[in-house]
Amino acid sequence: MTSAAAPALPVRWPVLAGLVAGGVVLGLATAWLSLKNSAAFGAAAGPWRVSLLAGSAEADLYTRARVAVGGLLALNRDETMYYIAGTDSQGRPLRSRCSYRISGTPPRARWWSLTAYADDYYLFQDAQHRYSINGANAAFDAAGRFAVVTGPVAPDTPASAWLPTPGDRGVVLTLRVYNPEPALQAAPASLLPPVIDAIGDCR
Repeated sequence: MTSAAAPALPVRWPVLAGLVAGGVVLGLATAWLSLKNSAAFGAAAGPWRVSLLAGSAEADLYTRARVAVGGLLALNRDETMYYIAGTDSQGRPLRSRCSYRISGTPPRARWWSLTAYADDYYLFQDAQHRYSINGANAAFDAAGRFAVVTGPVAPDTPASAWLPTPGDRGVVLTLRVYNPEPALQAAPASLLPPVIDAIGDCR
């Protein structure tokens, strides 16, 4: 006597397709956030983080993907080092509606520049093309320390170098150090980190 075949279970293709699509979207979103997250980016020097592998043959897949996504980290360490900050020196996320004072000692290098990016790693719009401050146009005090102000409106002190950040979104500061001295190349976290202080009470 043959037993009756078990009834076939109905295949719910729309449900299965929805689960697969959801998994793909979740995986892509997680990978994207990982690539954008500066908190998981190399060694720390104050609020700044620096990649130890950017531009090198030893770069891992995530570092190479960050280069592809942001286009900021393509050169070798002896040519350029990239320090990125997404928070102020108190650990609070940077916002474009707020004003900040970035101050410190120039890095030990042939040249340096400071750029403010929006949280999508694109430059803020500015009719006068004020996108970067460097060793030639920064404001220095008597002790040789520089000061740069970022924010949606120009600072009250005209002597301060200003990087405009219009709108209300996240900010990523990038400090590029060109041809750093060998000691800094060997120990990137030894940078005397520029301090990032909020101006006024902005939340």
